[in-house]
Amino acid sequence: MATYVLIHGAAADAWYWRPLAAGLRRRGHRVVAPDLPCEDDTAGLAEYADAVVAAVAAGGEPQGPLVVVAHSFGGFTGPLVCERLPVDLLVMLQAQVPAPAETPGAWWENTGYWPARRAADLDRGVTEDAEEDERALFLHDTPAAAADELLADHQRRQSAAPFGTPWPLKAWPRVPTRFLLAAGDRFFPPAFLRRHVEERLGFRPDEMPGDHLPMLGHPEELAERLEAYRAEL
Repeated sequence: MATYVLIHGAAADAWYWRPLAAGLRRRGHRVVAPDLPCEDDTAGLAEYADAVVAAVAAGGEPQGPLVVVAHSFGGFTGPLVCERLPVDLLVMLQAQVPAPAETPGAWWENTGYWPARRAADLDRGVTEDAEEDERALFLHDTPAAAADELLADHQRRQSAAPFGTPWPLKAWPRVPTRFLLAAGDRFFPPAFLRRHVEERLGFRPDEMPGDHLPMLGHPEELAERLEAYRAEL
């Protein structure tokens, strides 16, 4: 048995983890998937980490290895949780990798995201002045019913507060770290993420199918990938 802590990204709640959480629970694990205070204009990165730590504590002592999975903007929060809890494994899933003192708002320019994104869009035949809807950009590999429910009921206003907060760690936490990217993501293009991970974490990421939310389109494969990482501990 293990305890999996699932940290969602920006402008959303934890609902999108449900298919993955169900698969992990079927395998006998405890799952903690808190909602972060993304609508709170007083909440910065420290408060996001507070919310995760409080949710873990509310469930009692973690059972077995403690595995943190951080998705997208959750990449700024996951390592902070590793500094406060006895985490055995951190899995970054389609995640932003922060640098010391970097604000989330500066990450986009610092990493060369926008030129990489424009190049990837052009490769797909999307012109620079074109605007893609959320389904095409984020959810093109997600089942239609799940995409409908996400867009209708589980989008939240994202406060700008954490985007001006410098990432407080001086170095990456001393916790075994894996990076798993979804090879079909159009929002964080795979070529960009491969370079980003190699530059900041020093290793090549693993890859699986999916768009920006592989936990909705490929929950069973994602569960198996996480279980394989856990088995390596």
